Amino acid sequence: MSLQALPLPSQQANRDLFFKLAFAFGVVIAGLEIGYLIKSPLPFDAAGYVIGRDFVNAWLGAKVALSGDPSPYFEYTAYQRLLAEHFGPNYPIHIWSYPPHLLLLTWPLGLMPYMTAYIVNCVLGLILYVAVASDGSRKPEHLVLLVIAPAVTVNIWCGQNGFLIAVLLIGALTQMDRRPVLAGILFGLLSIKPQLGLLIPLMLLLTGRWRVIGSAAVTIAVLVAATAIAFGAEVWTTYVRDALPIQRIHTFSGVQNFMLHMPTPFMNAKIAGLPMAACIAVQAVIAAATLAAVVWTFWRRRDPTLSMALFVTAIFTVTPYAFNYDMVVFGWVIVKLMDRADNEPLDYALMLAVWATPALTVVLGMTGFLPISSLALILFGARLWWRMAHKPGFGKERFDEAA
Repeated sequence: MSLQALPLPSQQANRDLFFKLAFAFGVVIAGLEIGYLIKSPLPFDAAGYVIGRDFVNAWLGAKVALSGDPSPYFEYTAYQRLLAEHFGPNYPIHIWSYPPHLLLLTWPLGLMPYMTAYIVNCVLGLILYVAVASDGSRKPEHLVLLVIAPAVTVNIWCGQNGFLIAVLLIGALTQMDRRPVLAGILFGLLSIKPQLGLLIPLMLLLTGRWRVIGSAAVTIAVLVAATAIAFGAEVWTTYVRDALPIQRIHTFSGVQNFMLHMPTPFMNAKIAGLPMAACIAVQAVIAAATLAAVVWTFWRRRDPTLSMALFVTAIFTVTPYAFNYDMVVFGWVIVKLMDRADNEPLDYALMLAVWATPALTVVLGMTGFLPISSLALILFGARLWWRMAHKPGFGKERFDEAA
């Protein structure tokens, strides 16, 4: 390492302060969740949800997949009846919003009782996430932040698949040059959350990664065909006919609990009470700026670590439909950025803001007049673009070598 790459004492102090603040905030959020559960009437929480909340979707989906035909439960009322059968009458509303091929990955969960499946899902997910995100690093501070990240706590609390999404996305991004076929398979599997993959084809085209593109396309085709073979071709038509309309209604109708977990410009504008046209316009402006930033970033080779960080951020600012529990992947982004010698106090401040966003998005939304959770992501992305634009020379290493 050259002397220029070594952090100055003041830079080291800024990094250490960031770590302490990030760690403290992560501990507080985890402590609040534990305290809430202690006061809850287990196995339900104080709001009437079974512990794991959204994990009921993954578990019930796995059980109906084992029955051979999950398609009847894509219909809203049929799914509510299924929830009531397993968790009691008047159980809080849930909707099935995942593409059917998710069931090819989750069906083993249906072989276990609910709480066993939930614990196994959380433990295995966290282990896989830390293993992939650390990429062999044994730095204690990195490992601690990956585990204690607020997004990790939120993901466990919500019983969501943020660990799986992070593993697929990180794995794909870090393997694009080393193992392009594997990267394509992982990108293809990421189609279980298509709204988070809108920019992936663009980035791959701009960087000329044709083997990754081919592998991803084949993977998606195989998943679609395998799902049709396993459950019948009507599983796809039923999903489009019954599940997607309900998902659109929940996205655009303004279900408060639904919106509070979404740090996107569109949802922030809706919580603020803006007309639908204004909400769409706000999202469109940010999405257009995001698109331009991604094209600029990958039009030519630039700093690989900053490029990766901007791309992950762009995934969340281009779409109106992303949740705080999907932000587990930012733990990886932040541990890759925190040791850079060219970080300034502003960079650490923005990293801390993004770090806190998964927990604060609900709090800021509940205030009614401060629905600004997307602002941290927007400013973070803008700052990453500025750093690349003002960086003297561009990194020559491969995209995955920075990981």
